[in-house]
Amino acid sequence: MEIWLDVRTHSSGNTPTHEGVDRLIDGTESYIEARKLYLDKTMVGAAIHVRDSHDQDMAKSLIGSVGWILLSFETWSMIPLENLIAANEGSPTRIAAVMTSPAQIQGAAFALQQGVDAIVITDEPSMLEAAFIAKAQRLERHGEVASLPESDATTLSLSKLKITSIQEGGIGERYCIDFTSMLELGEGMLLGSNASSFMLVHGETVPSEFVPSRPFRVNAGSPQSYALMADGTTKYVAELKSGDCVTIASKQGITRQLVIGRLKIEQRPLLLFKWMNENDKEGHMFLQQAETVRAVDTSGNPVSVTSLQIDDQILGWDDDGARHIGVTISSVVSER
Repeated sequence: MEIWLDVRTHSSGNTPTHEGVDRLIDGTESYIEARKLYLDKTMVGAAIHVRDSHDQDMAKSLIGSVGWILLSFETWSMIPLENLIAANEGSPTRIAAVMTSPAQIQGAAFALQQGVDAIVITDEPSMLEAAFIAKAQRLERHGEVASLPESDATTLSLSKLKITSIQEGGIGERYCIDFTSMLELGEGMLLGSNASSFMLVHGETVPSEFVPSRPFRVNAGSPQSYALMADGTTKYVAELKSGDCVTIASKQGITRQLVIGRLKIEQRPLLLFKWMNENDKEGHMFLQQAETVRAVDTSGNPVSVTSLQIDDQILGWDDDGARHIGVTISSVVSER
């Protein structure tokens, strides 16, 4: 999916540029004139402003005969956009749509699980942020090839954590994090009570004899643990809320971003795990004492926390420095 930036309202010589934007609609090289769409001064298709079903039918009649159809809407509605995407199935015509608010972008990007081929936005920060997130998610889901800011794709170098202590942790609140997308086998959240050492806590994707799997869930343990967010900062588990975007890591260290749909908080018996990482740094965290809660061993296999023993090795991630309000700082901080 391409991102087109409409800069026609900007004065000459003050045109914004943004990494990850595919095209500028500047009124000179790329523009709209008499319902025709020009890109690089070449007429490539039509521009239809959808007010009613008549306009929708006009756009539909052009499918297959033009390279691009650029849609704008009198009143935003997903229905005509979905109708045109459905009619365009198997056609060489590509569809672009003008977005006027961040909330519209996600719907247009994934309408009928296909989405439009391009979105046209203004350079407001909220519009750009929503567009880049949708573009990154399209890349993950459809394997599209496009240029994105480097921060959108990351591979972390996972480390080995050696279990040094396992203790009863009493009764406490445990937080189940439920996402709006499914987790794969080998994926989980990076969590820990120390800002420089995190455990890879596996998602509930493994079937159990006694309870069904919950492949959208990570049982993240107690409220004071850190969770690694999508932007590289951390939040306490207790601070997480629906709509937050967190980092999900695979057993190979490949990361992606998932949105939290809800949190489920209940009193449960906990276990306290302590470990030593490869840099001889200590770390620890509390997790629910349950067979369905799993770490990931050094072979990449999920292993129930109730079967872990001292000297077992599991996967985690080491960060540098300490944290202040979730941001990495160079100050020396002791966490025990």
